[in-house]
Amino acid sequence: MPTYDYECDACGHRFELFQSISADPERKCPACKKLKLRRLIGTGAAVVFKGSGFYQTDYRSDSYKKSAAADSGSSSSGSSSTEKPSSEKTPSEKPASKSSEVPAPKKNSKKKD
Repeated sequence: MPTYDYECDACGHRFELFQSISADPERKCPACKKLKLRRLIGTGAAVVFKGSGFYQTDYRSDSYKKSAAADSGSSSSGSSSTEKPSSEKTPSEKPASKSSEVPAPKKNSKKKD
């Protein structure tokens, strides 16, 4: 539901009123009680984000950050000793073939009778 700005032409009282779009505009001023109230044309409503973050994962708690740092620290130190350099290759390793290459069909030397 939008917020509308109103101004009284009799006393100059200005205020905002939160009301439904389908509701009729107010006519009676709450300050002077005269029927000189008019709804003002505004610039429109702005988007208001409330809470600790737009996405729940954007602003993590301190306890989450501490546990994530502890997890990343223990996993990175253990994995570096098991990895072997990419320049060393064993004889059993073959270079990967291109997916577009198709092996030629084998010819059958035996004839069917």
